[in-house]
Amino acid sequence: MKKRPQNRCRPNGKHLCPICCIVPPHMTDRIIINGNETQRDWALQNLRASEQFRGRRDAVGGVTFMAPANEKRRTIYTAGSATELPGNIVRGEGAAAASDVAVNEAYEGSGATYNFYKDIFQRNSIDGFGMRLDSTVHYGQKYNNAFWNGSQMVYGDGDGELFNRFTISIDVIGHELTHGVTQNEAALIYRGQSGALNESFSDVFGSLIKQKVLNQTADQADWLIGEGLLTSKVNGKALRSMKAPGTAYDDKVLGKDPQPAEMKSLYTGTADNGGVHINSGIPNRAFYLTATAIGGYAWEKAGKIWYIALTERLRPSSNFRSAARVTSLIAGELYGANSGEQKAVQNAWKTVGVM
Repeated sequence: MKKRPQNRCRPNGKHLCPICCIVPPHMTDRIIINGNETQRDWALQNLRASEQFRGRRDAVGGVTFMAPANEKRRTIYTAGSATELPGNIVRGEGAAAASDVAVNEAYEGSGATYNFYKDIFQRNSIDGFGMRLDSTVHYGQKYNNAFWNGSQMVYGDGDGELFNRFTISIDVIGHELTHGVTQNEAALIYRGQSGALNESFSDVFGSLIKQKVLNQTADQADWLIGEGLLTSKVNGKALRSMKAPGTAYDDKVLGKDPQPAEMKSLYTGTADNGGVHINSGIPNRAFYLTATAIGGYAWEKAGKIWYIALTERLRPSSNFRSAARVTSLIAGELYGANSGEQKAVQNAWKTVGVM
């Protein structure tokens, strides 16, 4: 029987799980520089709210106090535009739909994520041991983000000018909850290439969860992360494109999507924890190329390779070359040396300049 691992996210240690937000800091920075007075004020308020929460979390560590449910157990809370968590319960497992669309989207999205990991990988919730899936909606006032705090999901309502409500995209929900999988498995350090892999795995499985719900093959999927999250006032289609990193948006307020599509354009600065949301475009494209080369439903083969890598092979300090080597080996073990699947993995990493 599999034993429950020690949580690798420790207070005041280098593996402390950060608050993993869907909107990257470089976007918030551009709003502060380019936005109007109201937009700048919202962005600064969002930064203060995130920093206050991060400070509280650093003081107590990432601790989950609720006993595991050992079954699907979703609880949706509302913060009522305040910032105290978790807030008031508005819908529990099996309860009828609420009149609040954000409540229902959080409920359905967390259920789709639970079902995906259970049905495809026989995983018992995101920690593998029946973790309850708690979510809080209506966090803060016009809060432009959603995040995983180490024990639950939190969603803002958006400002209505740049961002819609953050429950609107199921892949955003899947992305953030997958940070919980990574936290309990590879525990990829949230800095540099290991941090970019952390973000990339969340994009990969967030996209696969959406594809599973829509019953899409790799060729049918849009490979966008956060499609529908940007309002019609923004010149952009999503937060990120796994198919074509760097093309998701080009807006006068949000700036231009900075993601590189290959290693020669790797971001080497210190912002964004060494570019965790920026350089994730490179492994994202490698997965897209792998999945479309193999064909069919992407969660069946490409997703399986990446899942085994995340849960069994990668370590906290793994980098892009580690991920390329591990996924290639796994593809050979599952489907045979020099199989079409292994060649697809190898060619993908070569295309983005890692192998």
